[in-house]
Amino acid sequence: MGPGAEYRPLQPQIGKQDMKWSIMRLQQTGLSTQVMEAWLVTQVVEAVLTSTQHGSYSIIDHLRFPGGAGFFAAVINGSDFKQRDEHLSLLVDNVKMLRKLSSYTTIVVISDEATFLAAFVKWSVKGRLMVWSTRLLILTHSRLMELQDLHTTLSNLNSMLVIINDDTTNVKCSVYVQLPYSPRGSQVVQVASWTPRRGLHLTSHLPLFPEKFSKFQHRPNLLVAIDDSSFGRLMTVKDPGSSTISKVQFQGSLGKLIQYLSEALNFTCSFVRPPDRVWGVRLNNGSWTGMMGMVVREEVSIGAGPFIIDRWRAEAVDFTVPMVIDYWKILGARGFAEVDPWGFLFPLAPLVWATILGMLVMLAAAVFLMYSCGSLKSNDHNYWLHITFGYVRILLQQDTTLPIIWLWERVVLMVWMMVTLVLTRSYSGNLMALLAVRHIPQPHQTLRDVMDDPAVTVIWEKDSATVAYLKSAESSIHRKIMDAEKTGRLIYRPRPQFLELIDTLVRRGDHVISSSHNGFRNIIGHDFTKTGTCSFYELKEEFLQIMYAMISQKDSPLVPALNKRMTSMTEAGLFFQWLIAEQPNSTVCDHVPTKITVNVALSLSNLWGMFVILLVGHLASLIIFCLEFLMFRIQQI
Repeated sequence: MGPGAEYRPLQPQIGKQDMKWSIMRLQQTGLSTQVMEAWLVTQVVEAVLTSTQHGSYSIIDHLRFPGGAGFFAAVINGSDFKQRDEHLSLLVDNVKMLRKLSSYTTIVVISDEATFLAAFVKWSVKGRLMVWSTRLLILTHSRLMELQDLHTTLSNLNSMLVIINDDTTNVKCSVYVQLPYSPRGSQVVQVASWTPRRGLHLTSHLPLFPEKFSKFQHRPNLLVAIDDSSFGRLMTVKDPGSSTISKVQFQGSLGKLIQYLSEALNFTCSFVRPPDRVWGVRLNNGSWTGMMGMVVREEVSIGAGPFIIDRWRAEAVDFTVPMVIDYWKILGARGFAEVDPWGFLFPLAPLVWATILGMLVMLAAAVFLMYSCGSLKSNDHNYWLHITFGYVRILLQQDTTLPIIWLWERVVLMVWMMVTLVLTRSYSGNLMALLAVRHIPQPHQTLRDVMDDPAVTVIWEKDSATVAYLKSAESSIHRKIMDAEKTGRLIYRPRPQFLELIDTLVRRGDHVISSSHNGFRNIIGHDFTKTGTCSFYELKEEFLQIMYAMISQKDSPLVPALNKRMTSMTEAGLFFQWLIAEQPNSTVCDHVPTKITVNVALSLSNLWGMFVILLVGHLASLIIFCLEFLMFRIQQI
């Protein structure tokens, strides 16, 4: 590396799409170019790659495929950091093009400059070149002490470090692996050594390019972002080994999952609650709030959540495999089986009452027309009025005496008596049923029912993934939900407040709350355990299918390790078993009847509506009596 150096990328010869791997070689001027040195590097690389297995094939076998290797050389002026960063950024982009066409990629970096290695690793991680499926092999003459700055980065990469010692008396290469979450300055693990006489010799139980995240050796303590949810709650418990020290535990199905993962991967965890108590949304400046922000800023290693998988979050973090698939639903308060004092009006629909009144008017008009005809003269001009009141008496099941003279009167009377017989029998039967059967109202069954009711306010989880989806959705009903915010019928609250809101606002009936089906099962079961009754119900309609998962940093090697354990756990049905065990009485209210039968004596609370009508009728008759008496007195004067 000297003044006037230049960057000379050699464009890779990319072969067929089915090629198995590619290899990139970085070479800097300043590394020995003697024949012995070149032979030594070639032998070491070939020995390592030959012993590295991808399934049933060694990497060196894939070199036989045409276009399976790409070679890049970088000659950079070490004093010009800006130029170096630009060249490394371009170099990483070129190598990524080659990696995308390869099933397996191994990057071999040869350099004696610790600063260059640090810069290359930095840009590889920043440019997302070094994902876990990409293997990194670094060959250098530098000593381990000079590479301390690479300790943390290399420990999280699928990488190995080859230290070359080629003095004149002894030629030896040592192959090291940086274990993840190992303390800074700790001894690296030597997995192999190479000499010209013995070749490659494994010195540890670990293979080359080991699965370092399958089980940790140092039992690290990982920070886990978490908050209260339907999957568990943070609790402070006393340490059994001490009478004064308390520790924080997460209890619930998610807590058991984290405990299962910690034992499987051999780590301990400390729980961290986000200051704003939200899962997290992306702000206009690109930053994230809540637990999402803690993971993106690398303040924690795992975001337990659990988080709803969506495309916005997937751009910032990596999701594990889903632990459960659920649906978004709405919870409302069930009505009470109360007696309606006006229930005696319910056996007949309003249209039937109106029809009966219309029929009485029609009968009166028909009788009046018949008696007004010239051929049907009667001495009593008000006779038709007596006939009409007789029909009313028949409807009310009172006795009556009607002087039937004409045949048409007999026909009308017979038909009217048949109609009133059916009406009165139907009314009395339905009234008896209404007095014995009480209905528990569930007024809303779909999302549209809720939005069409102007008296209902919807509570939604603050800064949730579903809110971001609804704001971008084009469906009419989803747009109607967002428009309800302008009129105050849509409010946002953090999830930790849901229990309190359900026990107050939702219980009184003018609010409904939106969340996942599994979250409502937990809430309904908790309320039934406390009160012994089913006070809430879920709407029948399901919408917005959701998948819950945990998160970690983008390209974090923790995610594949967690996925392996979580897949076996979910396939065995353990997580669902934990959910059921942690939610007592969660299924008691799934099929509660909306009608109940009672066998109680009728009281004034059942019948006061009829007495009101009686009093109003007497009051009206009294007023009419007074008016008639007044008119009679006026006529006497």
